[in-house]
Amino acid sequence: MNNRVSIVNEEVLSDNWYTLRKYTFDYQRHDGNWERQSREAYDRGNGAVILLYNAQKQTVILTQQFRLPTYTNGNHTGMLIEACAGLLDKDNAEDCIKREAEEETGYKLSSVRKIFEAYMSPGSVTEILYFFVAEYADDMKVSDGGGCETEQENIEVMEIPFTKAIEMVASGEIRDAKTIMLIQYAQLNRLLV
Repeated sequence: MNNRVSIVNEEVLSDNWYTLRKYTFDYQRHDGNWERQSREAYDRGNGAVILLYNAQKQTVILTQQFRLPTYTNGNHTGMLIEACAGLLDKDNAEDCIKREAEEETGYKLSSVRKIFEAYMSPGSVTEILYFFVAEYADDMKVSDGGGCETEQENIEVMEIPFTKAIEMVASGEIRDAKTIMLIQYAQLNRLLV
C-alpha cells in the first residue's frame, strides 16, 4: 500500500446497479505536505474484451447494441459498435471472455490469447479490462449469438472486413475505446494483412 495515502472515510452513495463510493482521504504531496481530498469511485467489477478475427477471410466479428450513457451524451441513436465484452462475474478473465464470446457472437472458442490489461477510466471507475484476441472460423459458430436474454441484451453480430473496421475507426463510426484499442493492436501486430 502507498504510505502517502490514508483513507479517512468511505461512504456508499449508491448500491443500485453497481456500487458508487465516496472516499475522503489524506494525500501527501511531492513537497511533503498533506492535503485532504475527496473523490467518488464507481465499482462495476472487472471485465474482459476480445477481438475475433479470421486471417483467411480478413474479417473481424464486432457487435452493435444500444448504450444508454452514450445516448445521453451526444450519440443520437445510442447504438455503439464494439468488440465482444463482459464482466468477469467471479470467473477468471479467460473463462469469462469465452463465455461472453459464445453468448454475444455465437462462436465457441477453444483458445484465446491475452494481449494486455488496462484501466479504462481511472479517474472515476475501478475497472481493469483484460484484452484478448482469438481466431475464429465458420465451423466454430454454434448459435446466432445476440446476448443473454436474462440480461436484457439485444446484440447484433457483425462480420466485417478488417480494412473496413480500420476505416470505421478513422471516420468515427467506431467510437468505443476498447474496440479501437483492439483494432489498432491487430493493425500494429499484423494479425490481418
